Amino acid sequence: MTTPPPPAGAGAGAGAGGRAPRPRRRRGAAESLLSIVLVLEAMTLFFVTLVVFGRQLLPAGVAWGGGLAAIVLTLLISQTLRWRWGVALGWLVQLGLVACGFLDPVMFVVAALFVAIWTYCLVKGTQLDRMNAARLRDAPGDVA
Repeated sequence: MTTPPPPAGAGAGAGAGGRAPRPRRRRGAAESLLSIVLVLEAMTLFFVTLVVFGRQLLPAGVAWGGGLAAIVLTLLISQTLRWRWGVALGWLVQLGLVACGFLDPVMFVVAALFVAIWTYCLVKGTQLDRMNAARLRDAPGDVA
Protein backbone atom coordinates (compact mmCIF):
# COMPACT_ATOMS: atom_id res chain seq x y z
CA MET A 1 0.00 0.00 0.00
CA THR A 2 1.20 3.53 -0.75
CA THR A 3 0.95 6.48 1.55
CA PRO A 4 -0.60 9.64 0.21
CA PRO A 5 1.73 12.61 -0.38
CA PRO A 6 1.86 15.27 2.33
CA PRO A 7 -0.50 18.21 1.83
CA ALA A 8 0.85 21.30 0.11
CA GLY A 9 2.56 23.64 2.55
CA ALA A 10 3.47 20.90 4.98
CA GLY A 11 7.05 20.16 5.89
CA ALA A 12 10.25 22.09 5.29
CA GLY A 13 9.70 22.71 1.58
CA ALA A 14 6.67 24.96 2.02
CA GLY A 15 7.80 27.86 -0.14
CA ALA A 16 9.47 28.17 -3.50
CA GLY A 17 12.96 26.73 -3.39
CA GLY A 18 12.32 24.89 -0.13
CA ARG A 19 11.98 28.09 1.93
CA ALA A 20 9.09 28.90 4.18
CA PRO A 21 7.07 31.89 3.01
CA ARG A 22 7.99 35.17 4.63
CA PRO A 23 5.34 36.34 7.11
CA ARG A 24 3.39 39.44 6.14
CA ARG A 25 4.49 42.68 7.68
CA ARG A 26 2.13 43.86 10.42
CA ARG A 27 0.76 47.30 9.65
CA GLY A 28 0.15 49.76 12.45
CA ALA A 29 -3.17 51.43 13.12
CA ALA A 30 -2.00 54.83 11.86
CA GLU A 31 -0.71 53.36 8.60
CA SER A 32 -3.95 51.46 8.01
CA LEU A 33 -6.24 54.37 8.83
CA LEU A 34 -4.26 56.89 6.79
CA SER A 35 -4.12 54.61 3.77
CA ILE A 36 -7.91 54.24 3.92
CA VAL A 37 -8.26 58.03 3.93
CA LEU A 38 -5.98 58.38 0.91
CA VAL A 39 -7.89 55.71 -1.05
CA LEU A 40 -11.15 57.54 -0.28
CA GLU A 41 -9.51 60.76 -1.45
CA ALA A 42 -8.44 59.07 -4.68
CA MET A 43 -12.07 58.10 -5.31
CA THR A 44 -13.12 61.66 -4.55
CA LEU A 45 -10.52 62.96 -7.01
CA PHE A 46 -12.17 60.89 -9.72
CA PHE A 47 -15.44 62.72 -9.12
CA VAL A 48 -13.60 66.05 -8.97
CA THR A 49 -12.13 65.22 -12.37
CA LEU A 50 -15.61 64.55 -13.72
CA VAL A 51 -16.87 67.88 -12.36
CA VAL A 52 -13.92 69.84 -13.73
CA PHE A 53 -14.37 68.18 -17.13
CA GLY A 54 -18.17 68.48 -17.18
CA ARG A 55 -18.21 72.14 -16.19
CA GLN A 56 -15.34 72.83 -18.62
CA LEU A 57 -13.26 74.52 -15.93
CA LEU A 58 -10.10 73.27 -17.66
CA PRO A 59 -9.39 71.89 -21.14
CA ALA A 60 -10.37 68.21 -21.42
CA GLY A 61 -6.77 66.94 -21.69
CA VAL A 62 -5.65 68.93 -18.67
CA ALA A 63 -8.68 67.89 -16.62
CA TRP A 64 -8.32 64.16 -17.36
CA GLY A 65 -4.53 64.08 -17.40
CA GLY A 66 -4.18 66.03 -14.18
CA GLY A 67 -7.02 64.18 -12.51
CA LEU A 68 -5.74 60.73 -13.37
CA ALA A 69 -2.18 61.71 -12.42
CA ALA A 70 -3.44 62.97 -9.04
CA ILE A 71 -5.37 59.73 -8.48
CA VAL A 72 -2.39 57.52 -9.30
CA LEU A 73 -0.07 59.67 -7.17
CA THR A 74 -2.47 59.51 -4.23
CA LEU A 75 -2.72 55.72 -4.49
CA LEU A 76 1.07 55.41 -4.68
CA ILE A 77 1.51 57.64 -1.64
CA SER A 78 -0.96 55.46 0.27
CA GLN A 79 1.63 52.66 0.01
CA THR A 80 4.44 54.74 1.59
CA LEU A 81 2.79 55.55 4.91
CA ARG A 82 5.04 53.24 6.93
CA TRP A 83 7.75 55.94 6.72
CA ARG A 84 7.64 59.49 8.03
CA TRP A 85 8.27 60.93 4.59
CA GLY A 86 5.21 59.04 3.35
CA VAL A 87 3.05 60.76 5.96
CA ALA A 88 4.57 64.10 4.89
CA LEU A 89 3.60 63.32 1.30
CA GLY A 90 0.11 62.56 2.61
CA TRP A 91 -0.02 66.08 4.00
CA LEU A 92 0.90 67.36 0.54
CA VAL A 93 -2.07 65.44 -0.84
CA GLN A 94 -4.24 67.25 1.68
CA LEU A 95 -2.88 70.59 0.46
CA GLY A 96 -3.56 69.54 -3.12
CA LEU A 97 -7.13 68.72 -2.21
CA VAL A 98 -7.51 72.18 -0.66
CA ALA A 99 -6.06 73.68 -3.86
CA CYS A 100 -8.86 72.00 -5.82
CA GLY A 101 -11.13 74.50 -4.08
CA PHE A 102 -9.80 77.17 -6.41
CA LEU A 103 -11.31 75.24 -9.34
CA ASP A 104 -14.60 74.52 -7.62
CA PRO A 105 -15.34 76.29 -4.30
CA VAL A 106 -17.33 73.31 -2.98
CA MET A 107 -13.99 71.49 -2.76
CA PHE A 108 -12.96 73.75 0.11
CA VAL A 109 -15.68 72.10 2.21
CA VAL A 110 -14.78 68.60 1.00
CA ALA A 111 -11.09 69.27 1.61
CA ALA A 112 -11.78 70.59 5.11
CA LEU A 113 -13.63 67.37 5.92
CA PHE A 114 -10.80 65.21 4.58
CA VAL A 115 -8.13 67.23 6.41
CA ALA A 116 -10.11 66.79 9.64
CA ILE A 117 -10.44 63.03 9.04
CA TRP A 118 -6.72 62.78 8.12
CA THR A 119 -5.70 64.63 11.29
CA TYR A 120 -7.99 62.54 13.50
CA CYS A 121 -6.74 59.27 11.98
CA LEU A 122 -3.12 60.37 12.39
CA VAL A 123 -3.57 61.30 16.04
CA LYS A 124 -5.71 58.32 17.04
CA GLY A 125 -3.73 55.84 14.98
CA THR A 126 -0.48 57.01 16.58
CA GLN A 127 -2.06 56.68 20.03
CA LEU A 128 -3.23 53.15 19.24
CA ASP A 129 0.21 52.20 17.92
CA ARG A 130 1.84 53.46 21.12
CA MET A 131 -0.65 51.57 23.29
CA ASN A 132 -0.10 48.38 21.30
CA ALA A 133 3.69 48.76 21.48
CA ALA A 134 3.49 49.24 25.26
CA ARG A 135 1.20 46.22 25.58
CA LEU A 136 3.62 44.04 23.59
CA ARG A 137 6.59 45.36 25.55
CA ASP A 138 4.93 44.65 28.91
CA ALA A 139 3.58 41.24 27.91
CA PRO A 140 5.34 38.40 29.71
CA GLY A 141 7.54 36.25 27.49
CA ASP A 142 7.02 32.57 26.94
CA VAL A 143 8.36 30.69 29.92
CA ALA A 144 9.43 27.15 29.07
